[in-house]
Amino acid sequence: MDVTEDQHIDAVRAHLIQRYQFLETDRVDNSIGTAHHRFDGCQSRDFVPLLVKRAATHALDTPRSGGRREPRRRPEPTPRMGQSNTETGRPG
Repeated sequence: MDVTEDQHIDAVRAHLIQRYQFLETDRVDNSIGTAHHRFDGCQSRDFVPLLVKRAATHALDTPRSGGRREPRRRPEPTPRMGQSNTETGRPG
């Protein structure tokens, strides 16, 4: 029995819904649909399900645009041996 592309995409959908249980199913479905449509018209279809899974996973792992992200904080310098906190600018 040959497995069709649609069956592979259904398996990708099931996997991603399980992996991203904390997200709405519609968001997972939309990311899969968007990724799948990127390959419309491509002649070679062998790797489409794998590429769809990777693109959808990337989209789901990336914060939505317009959302505020916490700025990255630089780690505070650690005092060198014999250096006091006042020399590093850190509170005591």
